[in-house]
Amino acid sequence: MGACCLRRRLCLGGTPSSAASKFQLPARKISGTPPPPFVRRFTAREVEAATRGFTAVLDADAAGGARGTAYRARFAGGLVATVRRAGAGEDGGKAAFYLELQLLARLNHRHLVRLRGFADGHHARFLVFDHMENRSLKECLHDPLRTPLDWRTRLQVAIDIAAALEYLYYFCDPPVFHVSVNSGNVLMDSNFVAKVTSSHSRSTMTLHILCNTMSILNLNNFQLSDVSVISHDMKLATTESFQEQVEQRRAGLVFEYGVLVLELVTGQSPGSDGELVRWVQEPGFAGTMNRMVDADLGGVYDARELRDLVIVARLCTRRSDDDDDVISIPQIVRYLQGKVERLGGEARC
Repeated sequence: MGACCLRRRLCLGGTPSSAASKFQLPARKISGTPPPPFVRRFTAREVEAATRGFTAVLDADAAGGARGTAYRARFAGGLVATVRRAGAGEDGGKAAFYLELQLLARLNHRHLVRLRGFADGHHARFLVFDHMENRSLKECLHDPLRTPLDWRTRLQVAIDIAAALEYLYYFCDPPVFHVSVNSGNVLMDSNFVAKVTSSHSRSTMTLHILCNTMSILNLNNFQLSDVSVISHDMKLATTESFQEQVEQRRAGLVFEYGVLVLELVTGQSPGSDGELVRWVQEPGFAGTMNRMVDADLGGVYDARELRDLVIVARLCTRRSDDDDDVISIPQIVRYLQGKVERLGGEARC
């Protein structure tokens, strides 16, 4: 037990002594926020050279949405990274950009895409992240030209994503709770280790920071990512409306995770009609599990692990008016890790 707890602390970067420790720091001043000193600052010329004049495009945001065009970059020191264009440089945008840097730089977990640096030019700003060689989980599952993910990799991806969400929601200070959970926001490194990214969403989100004044600061021109944070203010954190908002988002996060698990199991895109969710909520779902498994697996999977994953998805996607009936992300992590360990494996956390 002691070794397991130690591994967990190392993976999560430390554990808070109590729930109240989430709110122990004073709220940060928004105006005049400097860039974090421990994040590498690249010049615009370095970025241009590393991306071969911005020709090494990984994905283009033709619609001008939130995530910006991404480029594969190789810097002079050998660093291979993904550079994402963050936006044009107005004064208000600069303050928001530096605030975003402060928030992203504090995230430290093996299953989150790490911020490596930034560039702040006159006409554009860039975020530099670890490069994910195997691109998104969505492509790994649905691209017919790619080798299908085997069963053990899919099971580990489910555990890895749950561990990342637990860190973001329960162990970050302040907690991050507006990260979209879908296969497009999960990236795979060269070893097919899953990492959640908070700057990969196509949807335009507003950064909401609940301030000590008990008001919400809306940076409406800030479209770098879909990260939101909870205030350090204890008075605000104990209000009924605030707690209701947190619980609603927690339930939504669990539901999104359940849908993602169904996508891992079936290899089917969730779509907008909710067909997968309706299937797993049917009384006789257990009798049809084997027929719903992704055909790309070729029948090679562990039946007990399949049952465990589908049960998790069922619990995550069930509708309940009672928040106490909603399974939590920490419960999911412990449950899946326990199942893997009992079957003779060892889950990465």
